[in-house]
Amino acid sequence: MDLDWEDFLKDYEWLIVFLKGMVKPAAALAVVLLAVVLSYSQNLSLEGEMIYSVFRSFVQLSVIGFVLQFIFNQENSGWIILAYLFMVSVAGYTAGQRAKHVPRGKYVAGVSILAGTSITMFMLVVLNVFPFTPRYMIPVAGMMVGNAMTVTGVTMKQLRDDIKMQLNLVETALALGATPRQATLQQVKRALVISLSPVLDSCKTVGLISLPGAMTGMIMGGASPLEAIQLQIVVMNMMVGAATVSSITSTYLCWPSFFTKAYQLQTHVFSSD
Repeated sequence: MDLDWEDFLKDYEWLIVFLKGMVKPAAALAVVLLAVVLSYSQNLSLEGEMIYSVFRSFVQLSVIGFVLQFIFNQENSGWIILAYLFMVSVAGYTAGQRAKHVPRGKYVAGVSILAGTSITMFMLVVLNVFPFTPRYMIPVAGMMVGNAMTVTGVTMKQLRDDIKMQLNLVETALALGATPRQATLQQVKRALVISLSPVLDSCKTVGLISLPGAMTGMIMGGASPLEAIQLQIVVMNMMVGAATVSSITSTYLCWPSFFTKAYQLQTHVFSSD
């Protein structure tokens, strides 16, 4: 039976386009090869991890590319919510791993990230900054969730570590009648300042040291620099909002795990390293 090449090409046109588009990414592997050679020459023993990391990123991005292509072609907004909840779940797990000594850390991180990013996205949609469509909301959610994940993980870990270092001060404050919030106010402030400082520093230096991803992507895609900076300003604003809400929420959710109902420290939480 003869193969009808015309029908075959039509059926798999998307795959041919994809493979053609992968020529430049494949060429960019030369940079990875350079890194592997340098790692080998310096006896860093990172060659295997570099190759695995690049291969994994290739697979993950390829899969998510096809998934997003499918979602963008759907009219049901439920796909936006499903994709968003998947991002939050992965981010909560990852942030919880960073703060592994915080009880129910993955739950605390997940709820905190959900609170911060959902409130921010809701405000952006209500204010008509972005339309509620997959093409806009999924990339926006991805940026916010990723940033909130990092901030939340650092906040939870830093708060627990600071309380552990100053157990005597906290216990003294509790003995004098302070509530858990009053007794750990300085530790909470320090954790929030440390976790939010990179986000704020990024806002201060944006455009001066480097061009952020969203802005760079638009410029490389053919948009004018003025259009690109307008989007980047929105991105930086939503990053600050989502990160702040998520980090503060995580401190409130951590307290029940750090103290008993009688306002005493859960010493076992701070005994492990």
